Amino acid sequence: MTTKKNHKKKYAVLCAALLLMNAATGCAGSPDSSKGTENAASSPAADSTPAEGTQGEQENTANAAFPAFTATDLDGNTVTESIFGEKDLTVLNIWGTFCGPCIGEMPELGEWAKEMPENVQILGLIIDINGEKDTEHRDLAVDITHQAGVAFPNLIANADFAPILEDVIGVPTTLFIDKEGNLVGDPIMGANVDSYKTFVEDYLSEQ
Repeated sequence: MTTKKNHKKKYAVLCAALLLMNAATGCAGSPDSSKGTENAASSPAADSTPAEGTQGEQENTANAAFPAFTATDLDGNTVTESIFGEKDLTVLNIWGTFCGPCIGEMPELGEWAKEMPENVQILGLIIDINGEKDTEHRDLAVDITHQAGVAFPNLIANADFAPILEDVIGVPTTLFIDKEGNLVGDPIMGANVDSYKTFVEDYLSEQ
């Protein structure tokens, strides 16, 4: 019981640190301008065309196993790591409701999801919904995804994702997981759907 509490405490501290870090770098936009969109417009994240993707700036996690998890998506469905086994490759887009570039790329991600090959899927992972009682951020995430026309599942991060999130230095960050549940390639930090597509194409061509 103590271990579980410590694990949850670690996750809470981690998420708080991530939120502060991203706010400091300006990734703090939302559809409501009163919540900091003007900060995102002048931020390093927003200035990098929009948040041009970069590889290799985070710890290389290629071939590491994604941790087991049990999570709930925005529709209330329970999702576990077994979802990775349903496709040859999963694109995991880690984002937050406070992040302007995350929100900005969402419509393009929604369109891409409709055009993906049958053996590829995309999932979202939202880092700033603090449990079931945090209806404010959950409702905001629902609004963001609905307005963007997103139909792919978006999971609500919990303590199970701490081993992955501790290596995330900014959002959006996109990871790639094979059907065995192993991370492949390097994380891409920043909103750059073209980079995600290129990785997927190159990965499939090598299989």
